[in-house]
Amino acid sequence: MTKNHGKQIKDDAKYEALRREGASKEKAARIANSPNASKKGGKSSPMDERTKVELLSEAKKIGITGRHDMTKSELINAIRNH
Repeated sequence: MTKNHGKQIKDDAKYEALRREGASKEKAARIANSPNASKKGGKSSPMDERTKVELLSEAKKIGITGRHDMTKSELINAIRNH
């Protein structure tokens, strides 16, 4: 049985699951209180739906070299296998 966190937390089970996984109190509360939180699960959109510019930005964040010479499919593969 999940603990009741009061009116400030809309989905107590989701909040507790996120805390067990290591999320901060603020992040867990933000996700648990968002509409459709159980449906979305906080996951990002599939890579195929992202633009090449978005993929280039992600590749830059994780430090993939040669990213500007890659095609969209090569970028997706490089990001997934990084």
